[in-house]
Amino acid sequence: MKASESGNAHAYRASILHFTGDPAFQQHAHEWFEDGLLIVADGRVQAVGEYAKLKSHVSADMVLHDYSGKLIVPGFIDTHVHYPQTDMIASPASGLLPWLETYTFPTEHQFSNPDHARDVASYFLDELLRCGTTTAMVYCTVHPGSVDAFFEASEARNLRMVAGKVLMDRHCPEYLQDSAEGGVRDSETLIKKWHKRGRQLYAITPRFAATSTDEQMRLAGELAQHHPDVFLQTHVAENTDEVAWVKSLYPKARSYLDVYEQFGMLRPRSTYAHCIWLDDEDRARLRATKSAIAICPTSNLFLGSGLFDFAKADAAHVLLSLATDVGGGTSFSMLQTMNETYKVARMGGTHVSALRLFYLATLGGARSMQLEGLIGNFAYQAEADFIVLDPQATPLLARRVARTNSLEEMLFAFALLGDDRAVAATFAAGKLVHARTAHHGDRA
Repeated sequence: MKASESGNAHAYRASILHFTGDPAFQQHAHEWFEDGLLIVADGRVQAVGEYAKLKSHVSADMVLHDYSGKLIVPGFIDTHVHYPQTDMIASPASGLLPWLETYTFPTEHQFSNPDHARDVASYFLDELLRCGTTTAMVYCTVHPGSVDAFFEASEARNLRMVAGKVLMDRHCPEYLQDSAEGGVRDSETLIKKWHKRGRQLYAITPRFAATSTDEQMRLAGELAQHHPDVFLQTHVAENTDEVAWVKSLYPKARSYLDVYEQFGMLRPRSTYAHCIWLDDEDRARLRATKSAIAICPTSNLFLGSGLFDFAKADAAHVLLSLATDVGGGTSFSMLQTMNETYKVARMGGTHVSALRLFYLATLGGARSMQLEGLIGNFAYQAEADFIVLDPQATPLLARRVARTNSLEEMLFAFALLGDDRAVAATFAAGKLVHARTAHHGDRA
């Protein structure tokens, strides 16, 4: 179908980049149209390619948005982030466990108030869009109302979001403690209410193995097996003190990750944040079960947790994606997250190309979530979530980009020098949901 046959079609002219594979393992894993055209109708991609080849598809009554000189890429996908921790970002602590006790738990207590939850959810989503993130895997709190507040705000913006109620029935303040049966029962109610409602998707969310009893873990695993198309998200092997604590709680488990496998939680659509202190068998089990890793470089550096091992993860061919992990993470920007990812990898002896950084923040996230074809690139009929990056956003970025000689150099400049200011516009399902400056379409 020509896009001009639809009464709700728009065309976007710019330099356009998206991915068809992982650049670390596949040649020709990306498509770049230096003078490109993206055609969208009814919120979905109709065509992408060179402007010269597609301009005949642009009819006289179609709006052509001219972003020449800028770069269009798929919307960023953040696979691990805590919306209730928005207001405690950049809180000092000596490590993960003291940070949880001093800041995280008291902050999350406030989400028993639905008005507070709605206020933070609205700010959080607007901040993601300002940074070019159109999909995220989001932790709420133990309060079911925190989930309702988040999904209501996401639904109002027509965003593709994944979120879930935290399960936590031990080793936490009483004011945040649910029960094994009650927490899972609440989760099932929320699945029925929100999963696949519009663009909303649900994630079963045990906080981490130390804060759930065997009974809650068992029930959560059963829920995950009963709903294979529902997501599962949790933490694993972030910090050496945490690893030792979990070992003391589950002495019969082969490893921290094995705790989750014993309860049936390793499966497609499961995402494990951090994964710093894994062994080769753990990585093999992640690959075999199609479970994914969310790499969280800014929070790992901030909390002193350790450096993610790219070489061993790649040797095992584990599904990888990038995540901000706010509020342990120190920025909502996936560009700044790429910056830290590159440095973490270099400290471990691995060079990650800029192309791969952008892959991990787009199609890599979609593949990890088993959502390739729906989000993450510009495949035909994919949801039209995309962003416009401006190489003139800051004087330094403009000066550096003017001196680049390849796509790789230009992307590297965005990744190392860019932040929210580089995001000129964000589109969700073909609708403009954030713009740094007003932009008006010109008639074709």
